Amino acid sequence: MTTTQHDKATLLHSLHRRPGTPLLLANAWDVASALVIEDAGSPAVATTSAGVAWSLGAPDGEVLDQGRALELVRRVAAAVKVPVTADIEGGFAETAEGVGETVTKVIEAGAVGVNLEDGNRAPAEQTARIAAARAAADKTGVPLYLNARIDTFLFGLGEESGRLQETIGRMRAYLDAGASGLFVPGVTDPETVAALVAAVDAPLNVLVGPGAPSVAELAELGVARISLGSDVAAAAYAVARRATRELLEQGTYDAVKDAIPYGDLNGLLPR
Repeated sequence: MTTTQHDKATLLHSLHRRPGTPLLLANAWDVASALVIEDAGSPAVATTSAGVAWSLGAPDGEVLDQGRALELVRRVAAAVKVPVTADIEGGFAETAEGVGETVTKVIEAGAVGVNLEDGNRAPAEQTARIAAARAAADKTGVPLYLNARIDTFLFGLGEESGRLQETIGRMRAYLDAGASGLFVPGVTDPETVAALVAAVDAPLNVLVGPGAPSVAELAELGVARISLGSDVAAAAYAVARRATRELLEQGTYDAVKDAIPYGDLNGLLPR
C-alpha cells in the first residue's frame, strides 16, 4: 500500500496524541543519520537545524541559506519511509509572507512537519509568521504539523518572575494562529513543565539531555514530545575529536570501538 504525504502528516499528528507515550526524537542532521534513526525504530525523523548547519559548513542561528537547508530536507524525506519534520529555524525569511513560501517549499520537499522558532521576535510578529505558515500549508492540502518553538526560557527573555506567564501567553497566541503544538526548550524542571502542560490543550515538546528527567517522568507530567535536539550531532562530532586526539597523542584507536559496522551502515543507504 502506498503511503501518501497526507497519510504521513496524519500519522505525525497522531504520534503527538498518545497519552503517556510521548513521541521520542533523536534528531538527524543528514541522510545517513536519518536512516540510522529510522532503522533504530523511530516512528518519525526530525532534523536539527544546528546539526544540519554544521554538516553544511555553517554556524547555527539563521545563517544557513534556505536553498541548502531545503535540499537537505528533500534528501532526508526521500530516503526514509517514516514522517519527516524539518527544523526551519525562523523560517528562512524576513517577512511572514516569506515564511509561508518557505513552508510551501518544505512540503514540496516531502516533509510533513516543521519547527518554527520565535527567537527574539516580538510575539505579535511571530503570530503573523505562524499564521502565514499555516495558511500556506493549508493551500497544499497537507495537514502540516507546525511545532511552534518558544525561546523565552532558552534565551532568558524578560524578567524571570514573569517568564512562565509570558510563555503561556505566547503558547495561546501561537495556537490561535495555527500552531499544532508548542516547543519550549530550556525547561525540564517538573513544576514548570506541569504548568505548561496544564496551560493549553495542545502537545508540549521539551528538549532533553543529560540530567533531565527520564522519559517516564516527563510522560507522567503529560509531555507529548521529547527531543534530543543538536546533542546527537554534537556527540558524533565529539567522537571525531576524541578519536583524532587519541590517534595523534597516544597512537591508539579505542575511541572508535563502538562504531556501527561498515556493512550495517553501508547497507542502510539505497543503491
